[in-house]
Amino acid sequence: MDQRPLLFVDVDGPLNPYARSRRSAYRDGYRKWRANGFEVLLKHGHGAALTALPYELVWATTWGHEANVHIAPRIGLPKLPVCEFPVTGNHAPGLHAKTPGIVEYAGGRPFAWVDDEITRADRDWADMWHPGPVLLHRADPARGLTAKDFEVLAEWVVPGWRREGAT
Repeated sequence: MDQRPLLFVDVDGPLNPYARSRRSAYRDGYRKWRANGFEVLLKHGHGAALTALPYELVWATTWGHEANVHIAPRIGLPKLPVCEFPVTGNHAPGLHAKTPGIVEYAGGRPFAWVDDEITRADRDWADMWHPGPVLLHRADPARGLTAKDFEVLAEWVVPGWRREGAT
């Protein structure tokens, strides 16, 4: 069983910088795709950058299983597990609908979550309901994941966790 920390990955915002100008996105290596009835901007290099991180990757997106069909192959990711959560539902004001499902899916394992809609309410919820280390990292939907975002994710240290082969 994989015991690396989990990394929950959202699509729209982090991987598809929907608030970014097409011209600047193209200059940075993004390409426009038609996926599941939507136009998305995706950067192939994001797949390699994500798999190089010391995490077990999990989709945490309203794309659900469709992320494995429309997003993963275009950015160079294998099929990933999907964290399912209600798109709408009863939850605390200001709390993202994904947050309770992500915390439940993690089951106490250390995790990071990258999304463009993370708020203080989500951080407070995770701190209150998750017993392990947590990193909730907000990606700017006008920029998508940047080198700095990947640095933050790579440098986040989980107490008691070691890479295979590390001493």
